[in-house]
Amino acid sequence: MLGAYASAFFLFGVALIYGFTAGIPGRGAGVDLATVHAAVGQSSSSQVLLFAGMALLAIGLLFKAAAAPFHVWTPDVYQGAPTPVTGFMAACTKVAAFGALLRVFHVAFAGASWDFTPVIGAVAVLTMLVGAVLAVTQTDIKRLLAYSSIANAGYLLVGVLAPSKEGLSGTMFYLAAYGFSVLAAFAVVTLVRDADGEATHLSRWAGLGRRSPFFASIFTFILLAFAGIPLTSGFTSKFAVFGPALEANQTWLVIAGVLTSMVLAFPYLRVVVMMWLSEPGEATPTVTVPGALTSAALVIGVLATLVLGVVPGPLLDLTTGAAEFVR
Repeated sequence: MLGAYASAFFLFGVALIYGFTAGIPGRGAGVDLATVHAAVGQSSSSQVLLFAGMALLAIGLLFKAAAAPFHVWTPDVYQGAPTPVTGFMAACTKVAAFGALLRVFHVAFAGASWDFTPVIGAVAVLTMLVGAVLAVTQTDIKRLLAYSSIANAGYLLVGVLAPSKEGLSGTMFYLAAYGFSVLAAFAVVTLVRDADGEATHLSRWAGLGRRSPFFASIFTFILLAFAGIPLTSGFTSKFAVFGPALEANQTWLVIAGVLTSMVLAFPYLRVVVMMWLSEPGEATPTVTVPGALTSAALVIGVLATLVLGVVPGPLLDLTTGAAEFVR
């Protein structure tokens, strides 16, 4: 129901943008990106329609990206959905949502960047704060990863607001790196089970490092990547989006990102401490033997997290080439 509501906002925004382009003399109305870009570059049409349309389009897309205050569906859906579906949503849905945001705001509305940057910037800061602070209070591993996903949406918005090819390139790199890491994280979650199914409550993970050191090591590595520890893709990703933001004089966004990253590291490290420094008890679940597809997700996710942290150059070159449409 919330998704349908957000889609209604998006469609109403498209209608207003169509009306905005219809006011340009000598040009036909339309909602293709080139037509909107040309209309934004002229001031003869109604700016009210432009700003209202941008706002409604942003609401629809930010809902899909799980940005605050449009994030409330994320923890419940992540917790309630089957874990493989949750992993797919955490990786692929976010890629699609931010792909749309990048195309719309870097192409169609590029001429109005001075108008939407403060508003989207405020949303980015709120998203980072909500994701980081509420992640600290979670007692379920899937809900923790959900709020982590919300915080990462805020970091990605920092890259979206960097009006340069480097900002776009860094955002695409972040999307790819985060997607691989989060798939590996949920692959581990689906393996931690007891007789009743998946054991997602954090208290059940106490002592898991002694019961299954191999998978606990994998999950520890993924959590350290989420925290942005060097030599992981998480560190490289944050550097890739924060660097262009600093060059674009968006220092306030970078400061908010660094501070919330420090807060968000606490729940990650808390899980690591529970797994390795607690004694396993009767309630500590076992880790099942992964199947072929789960093993593939784990291997690819962990290798990508490591390689993109140590040798990020090839993917950065690829995303830089894909960012040429900014010009």
